[in-house]
Amino acid sequence: MPVKRKSRGRAKGSKGSSTLVQCVNCGAMVPRDKAKRSTRRVSFVEPQLAKELRQKGTFLASWVDTKYYCISCAVHRGIVKVRAENERHSKGYKRRY
Repeated sequence: MPVKRKSRGRAKGSKGSSTLVQCVNCGAMVPRDKAKRSTRRVSFVEPQLAKELRQKGTFLASWVDTKYYCISCAVHRGIVKVRAENERHSKGYKRRY
């Protein structure tokens, strides 16, 4: 049977089952190693004001916001692109036969 991807769409290796996370967009339960993760820093302070405050030596607290998306939602939002059939097996390098 042909294999669509080298990793079969997972990042677990031989770890067994992995924990489930909920997709932020549609609410589907997806294995953590299969879900696409989107991480960004979030702050309450506007960027222009933050720049002025930092120049005066103020410490501004911010936190890391991590969101998990299922594959279909990640493709829909543009986080992951659909690759051509001959590019699916690799992560950037070309596969030689």
